[in-house]
Amino acid sequence: MTLADKVTASRLVFAPCFFIVYLLHIIAPFWVSITASWTVPVLWILFFITEITDLIDGKIARSRKEVSDFGKLFDPFADTLVWITFFLCFVADRILPVIPFLVILYREFGILFLRNLMLKKGIAMGARRGGKIKAFAYMFTGIAALLASSVQRLGIGGSYFGILRIAALTLFIISVLISLISFADYISVYKQAGKAENK
Repeated sequence: MTLADKVTASRLVFAPCFFIVYLLHIIAPFWVSITASWTVPVLWILFFITEITDLIDGKIARSRKEVSDFGKLFDPFADTLVWITFFLCFVADRILPVIPFLVILYREFGILFLRNLMLKKGIAMGARRGGKIKAFAYMFTGIAALLASSVQRLGIGGSYFGILRIAALTLFIISVLISLISFADYISVYKQAGKAENK
């Protein structure tokens, strides 16, 4: 694996760590007293490290001239696992609703399936512009949802939690719409590849 691939692989470690820390105070044995407040800084650190690795792995690959078909597939695969993990935590915490989450889940697995079909044609389909815009929408949704979770865990709650939850929900719906538009773009690319193959 190249250095960029190792940076990408680190997200596969940070994502389950985020999941464990996020739900630890819920899933811990009843005889262990665990408060949720200490998880706030840890979750933010894990969140930002994960986002930073997503921003720099591509730059590292390009600067070292190590862009590969494997990297083009591995990076979106890692991103998918990360965001499914993050959103699952927020859904479990009732900050985000389950139905939009399912739409995103189906979309992400649909993209992975399309990439496999493209790979059979000898094409490693990396992230497109719509996919990158979707990634930013996911990031802002994650920030808003984690802010809502943080104020709740710190005992601030009240109107702050309600406002942040509405903001997270709004961004989540926007993310769903962007993800569906992006999915249509990927389908279009796949169809064009099929037409080119048949000529």
